[in-house]
Amino acid sequence: MLKKLLPILIAVIGIGVGIGAGFFLRPNPETHSVSQTEVNPSAPSYTSENEMPLIAGEITEDLSYLELEDQFVVPVVKDGDMTSLVLITLALETKPSALQTVSDNMPRLRGALLQVMFDYANIGGFDGPFTNSSRLDKLRRNFFEVSQSIFGDDISDILILEITRQDIS
Repeated sequence: MLKKLLPILIAVIGIGVGIGAGFFLRPNPETHSVSQTEVNPSAPSYTSENEMPLIAGEITEDLSYLELEDQFVVPVVKDGDMTSLVLITLALETKPSALQTVSDNMPRLRGALLQVMFDYANIGGFDGPFTNSSRLDKLRRNFFEVSQSIFGDDISDILILEITRQDIS
């Protein structure tokens, strides 16, 4: 009977030692702060919250929402190899009178937003903790600026409805 119990006992002890070693020897999380000018030197740097463009305004009834029909699929490339795919679903907050104009020019807007996402992926925006609120605020600000350049004040906000990254092994 001891011969049958000995392998099970050794396995349980081995698992316990492995878990303990993993717990005590795990590396400390790295904290490396990168400013926007280090990532993209040509990007505008905002020193206070008052200088940032308006991202989210007050809730009013005279706004309409237009969800972009298809998800954006952005490949993340590192050292020439695709490491992951990022899927993003967006919605636009717009004036009701501008819904038709925005809908008619959707391909132009999608192209501009996709270019923003490619640029963001190329500077490492989707690496690491990409859902950090400060990182998403930068992405939303870029979305907002490009939509404002196309539609002016007809677009009052860009909403990120879904964002996910699927790593490719």
